[in-house]
Amino acid sequence: MNATEPRRRWWPRSVRAGAALAAASTAAVILVGIGWWVHHDVYRQSTQIAEEQAQVQLGSLCEQLRQGVIPVSTSAVPYEVVATGRRTAVASGGALSLAYPGTHHVMPTPPTTGVAALIPLTTVRIPVNRHYNPRDKFDMAGGTQRVMTADIWPDELSSDKAAALGVAAGAKLRVYVVVLPYTAEANTKITDRVLLRAGLVSLVLIAAVAYFAVRIALRPVETIRVLTASVTASDPRERVNVPATGHEITALATTINSTLQRLDDAAAQQRRFVADAAHELRSPLTTLLASLEVALAYPERTHWPAAVTTAARQTRRLHALAEDLLLLARLDARTPMARPGTVDLTALALRLTEQYPLTERPLTLTCDSTAPAIAHGNLDEYERLLRNLVDNAARHAAHRIQITIRNQDAWVVLTVHDDGPGVPTEDAERIFERFVRLDDARSRDHGGTGLGLAIARDLAHRHRGTLTLTPRPLGACFELRLPRAPTPAEE
Repeated sequence: MNATEPRRRWWPRSVRAGAALAAASTAAVILVGIGWWVHHDVYRQSTQIAEEQAQVQLGSLCEQLRQGVIPVSTSAVPYEVVATGRRTAVASGGALSLAYPGTHHVMPTPPTTGVAALIPLTTVRIPVNRHYNPRDKFDMAGGTQRVMTADIWPDELSSDKAAALGVAAGAKLRVYVVVLPYTAEANTKITDRVLLRAGLVSLVLIAAVAYFAVRIALRPVETIRVLTASVTASDPRERVNVPATGHEITALATTINSTLQRLDDAAAQQRRFVADAAHELRSPLTTLLASLEVALAYPERTHWPAAVTTAARQTRRLHALAEDLLLLARLDARTPMARPGTVDLTALALRLTEQYPLTERPLTLTCDSTAPAIAHGNLDEYERLLRNLVDNAARHAAHRIQITIRNQDAWVVLTVHDDGPGVPTEDAERIFERFVRLDDARSRDHGGTGLGLAIARDLAHRHRGTLTLTPRPLGACFELRLPRAPTPAEE
């Protein structure tokens, strides 16, 4: 088969046709089960009725014989009366009288000893009459038949009644009544035909009702499909109408609108991010280009060391911004963590306080923790997170930055607290947005790229932690909470 050729499926692609087929298949299984039960129940009840008719006929025949009356041969139920010492039947009726006229009786001769009793039901083998051509459906000429029998003993008959019946005095009579199976079989066949026709009509109606019911139910879905087809990543403003029915379609429409809203927010955030990134890149590029153009235009009047210093400073800003943008792209893509392991945050903070350059202003950076604080994660990413927090504190601190680390139940809690002007309460969350600067008037050379706190929070979330700004009377205090890993002594 060609690789591009779609696979053939036995199940229909249409939801309407599939629902109709599923409903018809389920109904077919149920109807077959019901039909099987009805078939056997009708046969059982019809057989029971035939047995009751045979029992009534048997009682009537016995009563007539005890009165010395020979029963008539015209009977709907086949019967035969045989007696000891007699070759022919005393009386026969129904299909037996037609199949074996005037010949040796076909039913067994009763035994001369035993107790007279009414035998509810037994089977008798009837010999085949090859000269008989049956003209009705009650063919009794051969085969095994189910019969009911009753015996009439000599003491139940006087000599006059025995003579009237044509039997010798002291003869024993046995009455055989055949339980006809034809009524049960005929009723069952009629019932089967009715059930088959009704079942076929029911299946067609069920399939049609299921098809059109699903078609009506899917009309809002088709409307939703048409509306969502017009949504693009650049213009996700379209919304679907939410039905007022309150069923699953309403939940679907609500979910789609929520998804479209998130897509709209993401697109707006992406546009804002691109615009902010372009703006941030344009500032150092403009400064760098202007410095170089002035230097090239007036080389003899240019102070080249100062020009090179300016170009290097702007290049470093571009490099730092490019690194931050690449890191954010990796975080947004949720790439797997490189070399995950366990990191002692206390040791990392102590090393950072020793190596952090504090040359621009007289600041004091201290870490007052010595106990190990172990967390799962990547060392480089934890160092970047902590360095971003310290960089932010160094830009706003007046004299002092303090790092505190403690183990709190199943968490490692790290705080970076500076004694700067602090952050207004209404901006406690906005400062974690990308390219946000609360002090727009300060120099961009010293204000950072506006991505440090956003990167720090994303790194915290990447390690299943949180980063928040906690209120303090003086300065800003950032609290980092990370899941604590067991120390070697605890393992």
